[in-house]
Amino acid sequence: MLWTIILALIAGCIIGPLARLILPGKQNISLLMTILLGAVGALVGSWLYTAISGNEDTSGIDWIAFGLGVVVAIVLVLIYGAVTGKDNTNRRVT
Repeated sequence: MLWTIILALIAGCIIGPLARLILPGKQNISLLMTILLGAVGALVGSWLYTAISGNEDTSGIDWIAFGLGVVVAIVLVLIYGAVTGKDNTNRRVT
């Protein structure tokens, strides 16, 4: 269990910032929250992949689960921005 949490935080250091880079505009989210949302995205993405494919044992990096983790993290960043009321884009009113 502890190993899963450690691996999720390591994956969160990659997936969280990657999700923010994919989104247009600037997100007003701290680095810690970015890592946490990335870690949750990694866990949920891995769970979704296992639930859909039934494949629990992979050797190396599972790129499909990684991609699902990024998609989940993107959704989580958007939800976090909507819930906290922080604008996630640089909109100009002209």
